[in-house]
Amino acid sequence: MTDQIDDLMPPAEYITDAYRGAEKLKGKRVLISGGDSGIGRAVALHMAREGAKVAILYHIDEKSAGETREGIENEGAEALVLQGDTADSASCTAAVEAVVERWGGIDVLVNNAGMQKPYETQADISDADWQKHFDVNIHGIFYTTRAALEHMAEGGSIINTTSVNAYVGNDALVPYTATKGAIVSYTRALALELLDRDIRVNQVAPGPVVTEIQLVFKDYDSEMLKSMSSPMGRMGQPRELGPTYVFLACQDSSFITGQTIHVNGGMITNG
Repeated sequence: MTDQIDDLMPPAEYITDAYRGAEKLKGKRVLISGGDSGIGRAVALHMAREGAKVAILYHIDEKSAGETREGIENEGAEALVLQGDTADSASCTAAVEAVVERWGGIDVLVNNAGMQKPYETQADISDADWQKHFDVNIHGIFYTTRAALEHMAEGGSIINTTSVNAYVGNDALVPYTATKGAIVSYTRALALELLDRDIRVNQVAPGPVVTEIQLVFKDYDSEMLKSMSSPMGRMGQPRELGPTYVFLACQDSSFITGQTIHVNGGMITNG
């Protein structure tokens, strides 16, 4: 089983020398929840290379957050590392206020924090687990966005992380999939609400990606491990997601709002 996990989940790659920054986010003030690892770290590093000031909100892993701070600063960008819990409204508000206090506002908000846990049947899902998925994965997006919008001006961008599972389903990840579906609807509705403020709202729907969140599958059988792959025959790397978030954050996507970009290795979706 360990060998299978190693085959499916090679070491994560967050950014490469081949990615050349072009100051697409020069001077922009960015807040990324779940920014300490996985996709969030890749987004942080790519945006830093594009000239942004980058704040990350992390929950528990101080070491990982420190590594991301170092990566941001190695790109020559300002970094702000904040500890908090996206399941808690006050914590989300405090993170936003810390960014505003440091940099005077927020130009780009990336709602990326999330959790998942697999279950074999509905009977295995406790009330507490169901609630926790919603608290972290969708309530936290609402809390952070509501707070950030008080400090976002015209031209701002909000980018939410949903999942391919919101479109194709996943019988082992029912609570997680339900929350990701909620993110899809929230993104579309909020995009319409913010048209008059010229703040764009979009989302990225990753397929299976080499991130720490996938380690919940380590105790499952080989068939479930295989299901974590894609038609390309592999999982994606975080570095393959970062440029998509940059695109949605910068003016290259100025005529795009309420939309989903699927980065999933060829998985067919209907959304």
